[in-house]
Amino acid sequence: MGLPRASWYYQPSSVSGENLQLMRLLDEQYTRTPFYGVRRMTAWLKTQGHAVNPKRVARLMRVMGLEAIYPKPRTSQRAPGHRVYPYLLRGLSIRRVNHVWSTDITYIRLRSGFIYLVAVLDWFSRYVVSWAVSITLDVGFCVEALERALEEAQPEIFNSDQGAQFTSLDFTSRLEAAGIQISMDGRGRALDNIFVERLWRTVKYEEVYLNDYDTPRAAVISLRQYFNFYNHQRLHQALGYQTPAAVYCGGQQSVLGFHQPGNPPLV
Repeated sequence: MGLPRASWYYQPSSVSGENLQLMRLLDEQYTRTPFYGVRRMTAWLKTQGHAVNPKRVARLMRVMGLEAIYPKPRTSQRAPGHRVYPYLLRGLSIRRVNHVWSTDITYIRLRSGFIYLVAVLDWFSRYVVSWAVSITLDVGFCVEALERALEEAQPEIFNSDQGAQFTSLDFTSRLEAAGIQISMDGRGRALDNIFVERLWRTVKYEEVYLNDYDTPRAAVISLRQYFNFYNHQRLHQALGYQTPAAVYCGGQQSVLGFHQPGNPPLV
């Protein structure tokens, strides 16, 4: 039926109401202060009347995929067989569309649970080429978003963080097969992927925090409307008050059949 299996079999999260409330608070505070780690988040929650220990905060942040942006020592071992690629964007002048794409995952809250959102962004135009949602952090929905993006065009360089989804062979082999250069952020350096971080901040403040999604289907419908607005109507100061679609389409004159960004099916 063309539906992601994880979404089709969705059941409301079994996370307690208290933890869901803590996760909402953590998500909002992380959007404001992405440099807060576990200790600062724990201290901040106490100022909001939630006396929780750091282990609980660390566990919830892991579930949400949140990590402070400051550099960290290389103390962890990566999964065997997962190659990490060098960061290729430092000092690079990006002057055209499809020169650099990047991707990332963010947590999206529901009324009684949560899902994850991944997007593929063109750095030059800020155009969201594709996106997908999932109830788990498995690599499948990331590959799904990548496949949709590559149906539209192909970048010269593809940048991501060093998360397990993006270092997996399922993901990197697809890029290598297309002859795309792979770039990865330094450990704990979300600012290496700054344009996607800015996108998440915009999506959270302009869409997610203004709504209260009941189900993944409701979230997909609302996010689809928002990304259409973001690409085709929202004026960007950094683009000379043009829309991302206008800049992306203008840079795609040699490409026949410009399409809408790849969207996930309703669930």
